[in-house]
Amino acid sequence: MEVKHAVVVAKQHVSDLFAPEDITNVGLEEIEFDEKRDEWQVTIGFARPWDGQGTFAAAAGLARRRTYKIVVISDASGRVLAVRHRALAQH
Repeated sequence: MEVKHAVVVAKQHVSDLFAPEDITNVGLEEIEFDEKRDEWQVTIGFARPWDGQGTFAAAAGLARRRTYKIVVISDASGRVLAVRHRALAQH
């Protein structure tokens, strides 16, 4: 599987899976190929309606929070094997 195809599969899977939550701004964040497992690990970020920071933050131009998911895809079959939460390090 080519890297671009892995990204398409991951973005489509996240979009379909989380569609009932009205997610927006779905985008690629990072991608890694695990040679030992023959799997793609694609991190996809998106925003949910409740991730807003309120009207004051929006007026001030502050960014919305994002949710990040790691989509694990079999390179051989192209099948999605898992979707995991990607926690960010706190600074």
